[in-house]
Amino acid sequence: MTADFRHFYQKSWAERTAIVAENAHLSSTEAALFKKYYLTQHHEIIENYLTDYPLPMGVAVNFVIDDQPRIVPMVTEEPSVIAAASNGAKIIKRAGGFKTELNQREMIGQIVLEQLAAPEKTADLIKAHAPGLLKVADDAHPSLKKRGGGARQLRVRQLGQGYLSIDLFVDVQAAMGANMLNTMLEAVAKSIGVLTKTNALMSILSNFATASLVTATCELPVSLLQAGRYAGDLVAKKIASASTVAQIDPYRAATHNKGIMNGIDAVAIATGNDWRAIESGAHAYAAKDGQYRGMSTWTTDGRVLSGTLTMPLPVGVVGGSIKINELAQLNQRLLGITTAGDLAKTMAAVGLAQNLAALRALVTTGIQQGHMHLQLKSLALAAGATPSELPIILQRLEQAPQQDLATTQQLIATYRQTKDEN
Repeated sequence: MTADFRHFYQKSWAERTAIVAENAHLSSTEAALFKKYYLTQHHEIIENYLTDYPLPMGVAVNFVIDDQPRIVPMVTEEPSVIAAASNGAKIIKRAGGFKTELNQREMIGQIVLEQLAAPEKTADLIKAHAPGLLKVADDAHPSLKKRGGGARQLRVRQLGQGYLSIDLFVDVQAAMGANMLNTMLEAVAKSIGVLTKTNALMSILSNFATASLVTATCELPVSLLQAGRYAGDLVAKKIASASTVAQIDPYRAATHNKGIMNGIDAVAIATGNDWRAIESGAHAYAAKDGQYRGMSTWTTDGRVLSGTLTMPLPVGVVGGSIKINELAQLNQRLLGITTAGDLAKTMAAVGLAQNLAALRALVTTGIQQGHMHLQLKSLALAAGATPSELPIILQRLEQAPQQDLATTQQLIATYRQTKDEN
């Protein structure tokens, strides 16, 4: 018989977990996991809360950003991400570190009007009343203006087919700003409705945060790029060529950018930021000129390899669940940052470091050499190896003709039997 999920959201935590356990036929050991990772303070963050889902957290080291050393907390389940970021940062540190630039930090929201018979005339009317509409936006969230932020610009775009987008640019200060921006948009939409005698189709922020662009750069003497038998100047040329491929081929660009986001997402999660919004904006930006391209570029003149990454990073250090997330607050302390701008700069640098490490491995020894060693470590742990057994099991697993769970379990069993016999 299926458990009764009616009014599930109104039930207590104990009732919810009991219903889920019954419906999924969980054992007592499995059901106990709900309690093991339960946190009282997270009960009100999401709907139908059962438990927390833990992910590993570590730190990337060797980062020097705008002459400031940074310890970078990262949350990820993927082996080699933190190692790659640290490795890329180590190379760049030897050349003086990263330089970053943040010229503007505003969020953009949209008010969309539909079925307009004369969209150009409506656009002109709204533009003529822009100062008053900006005041309406500020009045909807007066505390933001008191803190030095507030509405900055109103842009009107004709989308075609009778649609009009009124874009509100807002300086959201230290927050990512989604909630305050949406509040301001809805207030402005009401005024536009009175002005144009139309009802807005919708009012919502855009995650295509082109007014929150961050740039990270680095310049490396090619001698720093030597990898085994590969001379530094050759490695630099190959990295530049790989960068070109990511500009002309979307199949390569998708993987190129995934590597960049490996690092950026890990920092976003560690600091309590909306990594989904960041991903959405990043990939939209990668396709801004009509073709999906790599977000970073690498060039060389034979002596120096130059790297640049520009992307939207609408992040915050307050707001959302950050204030009630103790680890997010702790990680801000580890980073040594106090502003959203500094966090965005750090994340851009992490993305560029991750990209350098990946490209250098790809064009020399291949990506699998280091990556698979860490993957085999995860496989050995999943098969039941203890930390003390890991070095021996990994050594045997690397020499095994097959590297799967059954093989690993057999290696562990054989090792333990031999050890007992001795």
